[in-house]
Amino acid sequence: MSVTQINDSQFEKEVIQSDRLSVIDFGAEWCGPCKKLHPIMDELAAELGSSVNIFYIDVGVSPQVAQTYAVISVPQVLFFKGGQVVDRVVGLLPKPKLKEKIEQHLKG
Repeated sequence: MSVTQINDSQFEKEVIQSDRLSVIDFGAEWCGPCKKLHPIMDELAAELGSSVNIFYIDVGVSPQVAQTYAVISVPQVLFFKGGQVVDRVVGLLPKPKLKEKIEQHLKG
């Protein structure tokens, strides 16, 4: 299982209406740290994908969701539960830290 790319029009159905924890990786093609985060998110999707939705949104292609949630710098990872943002990470975190954050939200 790998990260699924979604766009502005899919966001409501895939994230807001989901009953699972959703982790959204906001990035852009021109962003160096974003390119380092992608393989980490793919690994996390492979490891945790049965219990969490992990998505990628390219802010250049889908700016509306990024604007709605004040994503002004990338990479940025938002955690959604029950249609609400419950956590946010700005910048590149190492895989163990991201995994720990996801697991905390799965428990809580």
